[in-house]
Amino acid sequence: MSKQKERGKVCVDFSDLDWRGAHALLTSLVVPRPIALVSTVGKTGGFNVAPFSFYGAMGCKPALVYIGIGARRRKRERKDTIRNIKSTREFVISAVDDSLTDKMNQCGADYPYGVSEFEEVGLTPVKADLVAAPMVLESPINMECKVLRIMTFGKFPDSVDVVIGELLRVHIERDLLKDGVVDSRKLKTIARLGEGFYCTTEHVFELKEPDGTLG
Repeated sequence: MSKQKERGKVCVDFSDLDWRGAHALLTSLVVPRPIALVSTVGKTGGFNVAPFSFYGAMGCKPALVYIGIGARRRKRERKDTIRNIKSTREFVISAVDDSLTDKMNQCGADYPYGVSEFEEVGLTPVKADLVAAPMVLESPINMECKVLRIMTFGKFPDSVDVVIGELLRVHIERDLLKDGVVDSRKLKTIARLGEGFYCTTEHVFELKEPDGTLG
């Protein structure tokens, strides 16, 4: 690290960091990150659900979402989620509100392949309409998605698979909808910060868009 005296800042080159150092720094830089439960189904029909904070929206028509999936933190092998997604080309994203905080965290444990986190942590799988992957009953929002593209960057196990999916259908608790959109003040989702810290959407404020800006 070298200091920039003129700005009082510290410069860090990511090329100088190993995987753990890069992960720790990046996840403290890009905050807050929405966190979701991503559910998939394996070749033999077993269900999997895991938390991801490297995910988000990319576009509206078509409605696009992405997930960044790295290797298992401890065992350094491919996660069940990407193995299932490559096999079935489908997945479901479920929002995590404050009532799901503990179970979301438990889903992140390194269970052996084939073990259902639904059963281990006490979540309820529900049949989706358009994809084979299950929805999470306890989640206020479920998004059914099909894979459009999977791109791999880096050399395994220090690599990431970026999954781009098209949102086919969304299931939303009726009380959350207001004039065709979700009321963020009622949703109360949680988001990931750096290290083991999280935050909520309890403090919400509104800004009016400048003239000529598209939403």
